[in-house]
Amino acid sequence: MVTMSAFEVLGPIMVGPSSSHTAGALRIALVARSLAPAPISHVDFVLYNSFSRTHLGHGTDRALVAGILGLGPADIRVRRSFELAREAGLGFTITEGGRDEGLHPNTVEIRMECEGGASISVTGESLGGGCVRVSSINGVRVSITGEMPTIFVEHRDLPGVLAALTRTLSSANVNIATMSTFREERGGRAYTVFEVDEPVGARLLELLGSNEHVEFASQVNVPGAAGASAPVESGLSFASGSQLLAACGARQLSIGELMRAREAELAGDSTGPHSPDAAMARVLEVMRSETTEAIARPKASLGGLLGGQAASVAACAGGDGLAGALLGTALTRATAFAMATLERSATMGVIVAAPTAGSAGVVPGALLACAEATGAEDAAIRRALWNAAAVGALVSTNATVAGAEGGCQAEVGTASAMAASALVELLGGTPAQCLDAASLAIANTLGLVCDPVGGMVEFPCQARNAMGVACAMSSAQLALSGVGCPIPFDEVVDAMASVGAALPPTLRETAEGGLAATPTARGGCGACGACA
Repeated sequence: MVTMSAFEVLGPIMVGPSSSHTAGALRIALVARSLAPAPISHVDFVLYNSFSRTHLGHGTDRALVAGILGLGPADIRVRRSFELAREAGLGFTITEGGRDEGLHPNTVEIRMECEGGASISVTGESLGGGCVRVSSINGVRVSITGEMPTIFVEHRDLPGVLAALTRTLSSANVNIATMSTFREERGGRAYTVFEVDEPVGARLLELLGSNEHVEFASQVNVPGAAGASAPVESGLSFASGSQLLAACGARQLSIGELMRAREAELAGDSTGPHSPDAAMARVLEVMRSETTEAIARPKASLGGLLGGQAASVAACAGGDGLAGALLGTALTRATAFAMATLERSATMGVIVAAPTAGSAGVVPGALLACAEATGAEDAAIRRALWNAAAVGALVSTNATVAGAEGGCQAEVGTASAMAASALVELLGGTPAQCLDAASLAIANTLGLVCDPVGGMVEFPCQARNAMGVACAMSSAQLALSGVGCPIPFDEVVDAMASVGAALPPTLRETAEGGLAATPTARGGCGACGACA
């Protein structure tokens, strides 16, 4: 079943320019920080594959340091993390580990030295859209995504220790879902990972750590994961597009309405300042800001490739001239909005990953321009955003939204599908028409490679977001006109996953192929010096 929150798809709200390489990297560092047994005095970040190749252009290094300092993904101080680390007395090094085909494309090993002489190493993977997974702790292979409350215990490999740990959990009325134990050698250090059903409190960790043979016990806090969420009733659960349509039909709800009802159950709260409605209102607020700021006040991007393009397109939005002859007013506005979002992201401004930072302009660009043209109220726009989240969650669950895993088809292609489906709901279409539009959008972006020039989320990313809104709006119009997709949505998503897996690493966000490998791009990269 889809387990993620809507705000793992329309989110995180983050500092740009990349959800995988900036927000995801920061979240991995936050996880590592939560596992440190004492205050951290020095940390070495070893970057592999895409992280190693493009970390400077994406601000990955700054994001990692920010995470160790405890800053959040939307904290504008991420830009200044090196300076803040020096002020805090935190030593750090950044090491490029190069390519390792045995590791995930976005992998970092975080080696921490703590006050008092303790040390710990955490390896994490950025999965796309800000989602992360811990793959090893002190060299022990694990797979922790935070979908359930998770406890990590370091202890001696002695008879009775595991029994004592499980008794402690039992006495606290904590049910163990899974338990995995690893040891370095007989009688030496061992590590046990518990996934449990109940929230983990400080007192429980103290009780586990009080055993004389336990070095330390920590909760593995994975930011953005829905680990503490309530279970969702079966009528609101879905694992595929066909199940989503069946659930909508059984409940007589639109996709957006069903996704909102599901989120309310996940959150266990439907009112108040932290309710799903309040969170979606915040998403819409940031989207309105990110789509307009760069038009009103253009700024040069980190790599110098962006700054002012959105304003130039917006200036053509009148009925005469280019807009009248080519895109039309609504699509011209949508294009400008999408480009403005990428410009804001590329200056390390705050955006909503939707579902990623590299594709963040498509959903707000298309949806806000259409809402502007039709006079749609905020309630209808939010309902359409819930719809977009459902489509993005399905792609995230059954394929990928990470450019490093599936190419740009996984980013802009998914965003186009989300936007197309959301537009159909905004304009009164049926759930089936929504998924038809999403299917057409993916089909029309199938095979799109991820080849950021200079390793930066600037070009061709901004232009592809412009293309993404055109794809979304045309797909929505086709679906609403009765022109469906002959291939079911679930099969289209499967095809996208297969195509992404077939793409060589050079065409998956490493900046080693496609446009990034052209002589002009390589020459520009050398002159800029913004990345590796």
